[in-house]
Amino acid sequence: MLGPATLLFVGVLIVVIGIIGLKWHPFIALTVASLTVAALTPTELLYRSVLSGEERSALIAADGSRLNPVPREFAAAHASAEKKSGTWFVKRFTAALGEGCGRIALIIAMAAVIGRCLLDSGGAKRIVDSLMRLFGVKGTPFAFAASAFTLGIPVFFDTVFYLLMPLGKAMRKETGKHYLLYILTIVAGATMAHSLVPPTPGPLTVVGFFGDQVSIGSMMLGGIIVGSFTVSVGIAYAYWADRRWEIPLREDPDFGAAKREEREQTSPPSLSLSLLPIILPIILIGGESILTVAGVSHPAIKFFGDQNIALLISAATAVLLLIRHTPAGESTREAVQEALASGGTIILITAAGSAFGAVLKDTGIAELISSSVEGSQTLMLIPIAYLVTALIRTAQGSATVAMITAGGMVAPLAVGTELSYSALYLALAIGCGSKPISWANDSGFWVIGRMTGMTPLETFKTVSVMMIIMSLAGLAVILLGAVFLPLV
Repeated sequence: MLGPATLLFVGVLIVVIGIIGLKWHPFIALTVASLTVAALTPTELLYRSVLSGEERSALIAADGSRLNPVPREFAAAHASAEKKSGTWFVKRFTAALGEGCGRIALIIAMAAVIGRCLLDSGGAKRIVDSLMRLFGVKGTPFAFAASAFTLGIPVFFDTVFYLLMPLGKAMRKETGKHYLLYILTIVAGATMAHSLVPPTPGPLTVVGFFGDQVSIGSMMLGGIIVGSFTVSVGIAYAYWADRRWEIPLREDPDFGAAKREEREQTSPPSLSLSLLPIILPIILIGGESILTVAGVSHPAIKFFGDQNIALLISAATAVLLLIRHTPAGESTREAVQEALASGGTIILITAAGSAFGAVLKDTGIAELISSSVEGSQTLMLIPIAYLVTALIRTAQGSATVAMITAGGMVAPLAVGTELSYSALYLALAIGCGSKPISWANDSGFWVIGRMTGMTPLETFKTVSVMMIIMSLAGLAVILLGAVFLPLV
């Protein structure tokens, strides 16, 4: 009989080989891996996966066989486990796929709409311009990092980088120096928001794995706090690297073709209106979480604090902003359609990753790992979560896929183990673990290199090293928080 560890190895191997070696789309790789693991999982492991520890002890003999007859008080648990173990593997996968899609589809779709509307309305540029005026020329690196982090919450990393890098080149031409500093501060802000703050797909899917133990609001607030520390460390490294290496400005003749054509705009929106679609979901979802902890409960608070409602309201605000600041309604319809189309691909990937996590959970891998980290050793789960995510990220390149894959493996441990701290710290550790190591198999690695004109070696020794340092700083902050502020 194949054991949990073997099934885990087979699943991860298929994902890695599929994405790296066979150049499959991540959705295809995750789907094939999920179906393979589901098909190979023995019925006995499926039976056990449904049962709690007490039920497992009552229904399974010391030699591993099922008890017969079944104790009356555990008849319902036995029937549920029998049903799960007899379900066809394809049906188990499609059910998990549908559940994952239902959990994140609306949120990701609305996040895509928010990001696109901010770009096309001029709101994103207004945020950047305002921060640069606030910080001044000398504070431009801080403005870049703050802008990238703020925009990285609703806008995907590549798009944020495309938006800000021309400004970085313009500043290099104006000052004649500090080009590497501008590059690194843009990357530092955008990449940390991408992995720590929902509604970006990675952290959003990880939250879903933890169920009631981690809310969207707590992940938002925790991601912003941890992100502020990691980005600060990234900025410090950027200043050091800028003094050590001089990166020349190399113009790419194809750069103009890679840029998205900007739509015609009327006057750009004000800073407050530009920030509104970003701040609204943080206030609504985070506020509901804080009020719930404080014991304040009201139907209106629950309604507006619901993650789907909050993102719908925020998306509607972003669409109204675009309507007001573009000359024709046709461009608004086109922008929303394109945003939903691009969001659909992300939804498929995250749903497939969620299904992959579900079939891994059915193997009992969580129980196998948790048995070695019981009691006072539960703190070790944080570096384990970090290392598992980092290994997957290094192997296959995508931070989002790494978070989804690791989340499905690590999150069940929070259920099966009595933690001495909030499971939020595990979710944040997964986010930080998705940063190292960015190299040749990461599409973002090549986007950064091509947009900036840096060689692969220059990109690795500057950008990739900074990501490693930021992720380790985040891990340190998370460990300190789990010890001194456990939130339980």
